[in-house]
Formats: sequence, structure tokens, C-alpha cells
Amino acid sequence: MPPAKINLAEKLNQFTEHWSPKIIAPYEDYQFKLAKLKGEFVWHSHPESDEAFLVLDGVLRLDFRDGSVSVGQGEMLVVPKGVEHKPSAEFPCQVMVLVRAGTVNTGNAPVSELTSDPTASI
Repeated sequence: MPPAKINLAEKLNQFTEHWSPKIIAPYEDYQFKLAKLKGEFVWHSHPESDEAFLVLDGVLRLDFRDGSVSVGQGEMLVVPKGVEHKPSAEFPCQVMVLVRAGTVNTGNAPVSELTSDPTASI
């Protein structure tokens, strides 16, 4: 039996909270996650994993200590492991994230109200 396809729009309609990535599929030691973003996140890094952002809708701004990059719909950016960054979205934004399984969204930053369950799925 062939694998089932995943409808991203249907998955995105299953949740409303911001900054709370949801697993939609495993990929070897990684996970594809969907997230809705709005406002500012926290400065953090992921010492054990690269983090790839594919913008599905809206504009994601990624601040780095030495500059920033705006990533628009249909564009992608990979943050190398260990690189400190701070995502933000002035207006609602939808992204797909690829990260090593078990990676916490706030990385090495202190646990806060923005820290989500790294095992949450839809």
C-alpha cells in the first residue's frame, strides 16, 4: 500500500495557536512540522540540529546577531545548528519546519510560555 499524501491546508486548519509547531511527518531522524507565527519569538539556537523554514504564506523575518533575512511565500532558509536567531512575523505567517526529532522550538533559551511540546502532532 502506498504512503498517504499530506494536505498542508487541512493540517493548518486543525490548529490556531502561534509558535506551537505540530509534527505532520517523520523523515529519518527529522520531523516535518507546521507552525503559525505572529509577533516576535525569543533569541535561541539549536546546538544539535539545523532548522529549515519553508514559508507557505506570509513573511517570516529571521534576525541574526549580524543582520536579518526576510523569507517570503515560496522561499526557504536553513539556520545552521548552533546559530543564534530570533524569528518574527509582523502579520500572520505559516511555515513548514524541518528539524531533528525531539528539538524544542525555543532551543537553548529558558523555558517560557512560548516553549511548546516537541512531540505535538496533528
